[in-house]
Amino acid sequence: MNIEDFMLTCPSKKFLGVECFGCGAQRAIVLVFEGRFVEAFQMYPAVYTVLLFFFTLGLSFIDKKRKYTNVLMTMIIVNLIIIVVSYIYKHSSLYSQ
Repeated sequence: MNIEDFMLTCPSKKFLGVECFGCGAQRAIVLVFEGRFVEAFQMYPAVYTVLLFFFTLGLSFIDKKRKYTNVLMTMIIVNLIIIVVSYIYKHSSLYSQ
């Protein structure tokens, strides 16, 4: 049994042939858990900030004494910037060849 057998397929890539902003995230997370950190970053540069975001989000549900709203909003903005910049970079390098 292979973990990739259980991964979701990207509907955008499957039906339109265009990768979405999240393409590669599942495989990158698997690579992180396998200890292949550089490959995970190359696959999806926002993998570490996304994992940190979900950790902080989980912490916000457990630790009700502190307010995590500002931290979470900042992390969302940083993640969006990384995702958009890496998406543009990946597609510009694909089409410039």
